[in-house]
Amino acid sequence: MSATLFTQNTIACIWDFDKTLIPGYMQAPLFRRHGVEENMFWAETNALHENYRQRGYNISGEISYLNHLLTYVLAGKFGRLNNRMLNQYGADIEFYPGLPDFFDLAKSYAREKLKYRKHEIQLEHYIVSTGLAEMVRGSAIAKHVDGIWGCEFIENPLQPGFLNQHEMTISAEAVIAQIGMVIDNTTKTRALYEINKGTNKNSAIDVNSNVKPEDRRIPIQNMIYIADGPSDIPSFSVVKGGGGRTYGVYNPDHSGEFEQNDRLLQSGRIHGYGPADYTAGSSTARWLRMHLHSICDRVVVDRELAVSQKTSKPPRHLNMTPEEEDDLRASKEPKQSSFLEE
Repeated sequence: MSATLFTQNTIACIWDFDKTLIPGYMQAPLFRRHGVEENMFWAETNALHENYRQRGYNISGEISYLNHLLTYVLAGKFGRLNNRMLNQYGADIEFYPGLPDFFDLAKSYAREKLKYRKHEIQLEHYIVSTGLAEMVRGSAIAKHVDGIWGCEFIENPLQPGFLNQHEMTISAEAVIAQIGMVIDNTTKTRALYEINKGTNKNSAIDVNSNVKPEDRRIPIQNMIYIADGPSDIPSFSVVKGGGGRTYGVYNPDHSGEFEQNDRLLQSGRIHGYGPADYTAGSSTARWLRMHLHSICDRVVVDRELAVSQKTSKPPRHLNMTPEEEDDLRASKEPKQSSFLEE
């Protein structure tokens, strides 16, 4: 991959959310606030596919849980739930040890060495989740990240004939009523390419545009993808296949998650794994620091190689030493024969 002179000095850590940054699911505060039994909700959600199949309907997994949330809203189980409330509930989300402080600490890793600072290398954090974007935005980690992808709801859906209306009626009692955005385990990869091409920074760049590798904002090889399990295999494959790093985390209290990560390692899906402990001295923090430095080192080499290839030294006057002048003079004198005549 050809290096460019002044670009591609940004590294991205891309994070799953549920069971990666937090022990459970982010919707737990929503259930607690409204007295809904969390395990029952997820059991119902898991049973939807088969029950609807028996009725002749086909539904996808992520839409199932979003639709079931809307069904609970219609049934009055969540009151008049809106995006403002979801944002507020996000403040109740509890993170694994070391978070959210680790996100800022990790950014400092990209500034630890003089050569990294010389090349203005920077680290960005992105969350790509099948959970609710509005809850992530309301959580303690939101101010530490550079972008959030997640599922979204629409309040006050536009009504038939809205194109002919001069004024839009906005209800003060807005309630979520439609699905606005679905992020599932496959469409997560679209977010990766939006980060890769810079679509999230420049809306003029379409994610489906043909952008040369050397012109992309964050090369895949400058990415580290961190997640908890098999549902992230599509994203693991994109990042690992593109030369980036992949890392799995597990809850130390759940032996099954450890075994799950080990299977991912043995099958070549991830480069490493460790406990979901992000304190400075943890094995996970040390692994991420080591591999961030490895990427930084390669960025430095690529950029310095680009400078040497794309620039030439200007001509200059030479001030020779007396010894160098003698050598030059000797080189111009005629040489005598090196053999003797008989």
